Amino acid sequence: MKILIKNVDIVTMNEQNQFYERSNIVIEDNIITHIGDIGDINKNKVDYEIDGSNKLAMPGLINCHTHLGMSLFRNYADDMILSEWLTKKIWPAEAKLIAEDIYWASLLSMSEMIASGTTTFCDMYFFMDQVIKALDISGMRASLARGIVEEDSNSIYKIEENEKLFNEYNDSLNGRIKIMFGPHAPYTCSPEFLLKIMDSASKLNASLHIHLSETRNEVEESFRKYNKSPIKHMYDLGLFDLHTVAAHCVHIDEEDIKLIKEKNVHPVNNPSSNFKLASGFSPVNRMLKEGIKVALGTDGAASNNNLNMFKEISMASIVNKAVDNDPMSVTALEALNMATINGAYALGLEKEIGSLEIGKKADIIILDMDKPHLCPRNNVYSTLAYSAYGSDVDTVIVDGNILMERKEFKTIDIEKVKYMVKVNSMDLLNNR
Repeated sequence: MKILIKNVDIVTMNEQNQFYERSNIVIEDNIITHIGDIGDINKNKVDYEIDGSNKLAMPGLINCHTHLGMSLFRNYADDMILSEWLTKKIWPAEAKLIAEDIYWASLLSMSEMIASGTTTFCDMYFFMDQVIKALDISGMRASLARGIVEEDSNSIYKIEENEKLFNEYNDSLNGRIKIMFGPHAPYTCSPEFLLKIMDSASKLNASLHIHLSETRNEVEESFRKYNKSPIKHMYDLGLFDLHTVAAHCVHIDEEDIKLIKEKNVHPVNNPSSNFKLASGFSPVNRMLKEGIKVALGTDGAASNNNLNMFKEISMASIVNKAVDNDPMSVTALEALNMATINGAYALGLEKEIGSLEIGKKADIIILDMDKPHLCPRNNVYSTLAYSAYGSDVDTVIVDGNILMERKEFKTIDIEKVKYMVKVNSMDLLNNR
């Protein structure tokens, strides 16, 4: 199928940060084949046209840290410290989850992300076959890991599940799925257990997705137990010899930053979740100045309460300015990079997605710019980082397929999804 997006402003997020006014994008099958003036394009051979008048096209946003199934727990456990939030509320509720819960919750999360401009996500949870089933319907792109917590000597089955997931689904759905390994954190996995996960991932040439240095208590406990920070602990263990996506990285020092840079670890800032749980403020600006490609994520809807990446873009920039007492800390452009091309680097997909360039996959979002809060548009990057809402997203394309157009979902029956999530959530939290 050949799609023409015409008369649209284009934010490419490429290395040159090219911006086109009232220009055009041509998609053939799942690839961007033309950006710019129509020129010699034969419009008679175009199968479908999208009018981009008063609209802006940009790369689909990349949410690099999610737990999609946790949408069932939205607004369930709030205003609590992280340790109690996990042990008294979330983990007991998660123990009751069944496969059907994860299927519907994942579809709900995907609907929310599509509606607010996310086209790719990096998920760590369980019943991942259900996430894949939902992904097949939604049409999104994802990197998925089976969340692995070491509970007893029999926990090895979780590693085997992750291996099976990789062997069955990696690169499936036309390459829209990548499978990672998901050790939850150093405080839920012993060094011996982590080595087993690393061995399995290494044999399959798979990446890792792990929580690191999220809270002050976690870091203090690591020093008590290992006499080193979680970052240094993972470095010494050799975990960073594998491609690693490290969620949070809040309580890190200069030595940690040097190790992250040396091993090309990909930190993921999750501002809303970290602030709400009072985990702290990640030194994002310090890492960016070191050339570290910090990515951006929402975390799960149980701790963030929504999956709106435009909110995270704004939060990532504005709050770091206040924390650093520096109005130039984490610029609008840097925050947008975190949500696009840096996210692509984190997932090893920088040659495929993260910017709008000829030859890359057609993962594109189109925003309706004909809004009072987007006028005047004196600086396009400031407009997107500080003024735009997720609700401004009008159309979403992933892998050349239209998932939402003029705010209408094309792949998901949203009313059925909302109904089923309400039914399952009520049963889970009240009856099981």
